[in-house]
Amino acid sequence: MNFDSLPNKQIVDKTAMALKAKQYNVFVVKDEQEALTTIKKIIPKGESVMNGASVTLEQIGFVDYLKSGKHGWVNFHEMILAEKDPAKQAELRKKSVLSDYYLGSVHALVENGEFVIASNTGSQLPHIVFTSQNLVFVISTKKIVATLADAMKRLEEHVVPLEDKHMMSKYGVGTSLNKIVIFKNENPMMYRKINIILVEKDLGF
Repeated sequence: MNFDSLPNKQIVDKTAMALKAKQYNVFVVKDEQEALTTIKKIIPKGESVMNGASVTLEQIGFVDYLKSGKHGWVNFHEMILAEKDPAKQAELRKKSVLSDYYLGSVHALVENGEFVIASNTGSQLPHIVFTSQNLVFVISTKKIVATLADAMKRLEEHVVPLEDKHMMSKYGVGTSLNKIVIFKNENPMMYRKINIILVEKDLGF
């Protein structure tokens, strides 16, 4: 199974419809620039943002844009890194879990609208499953698979080895598949907004 090939329009449309049926906001875009422009339109100025480590977010220019300070958002990630006092930094980390917006990607997206996200430490999972009121996932359409079983196969056999190699080259420490979230739906009583940006380009792992 080739986990790096882009699907045809029929599969992308089918997946987008399944996501919309779950009441998610879905945007299908052509490239990195359009993905970043969409994010800028989604997040109002003055809102607090937190993001997970994501090759996809790096590739679309989001990380550089966030570092530029030109966005008008409250950047928790920058605040945490800038704080040198351990106690104050720990407090900021706690506050960041309640960010208005959380941005990241997923490791596999099923045609029925389910998606899988895995983590070594679990630091991004509270945002995703409960605490952040708004989620923004930027997802290459190459991550679309037919079934949940295929999603797990993609995660374990394709993503983890690539992520481990990436982490080793960048930090000298590999990764471990410790925690997995299968996101099937969002309870409407929570009034959370799930924004899915499907990018028709080969991005991320």
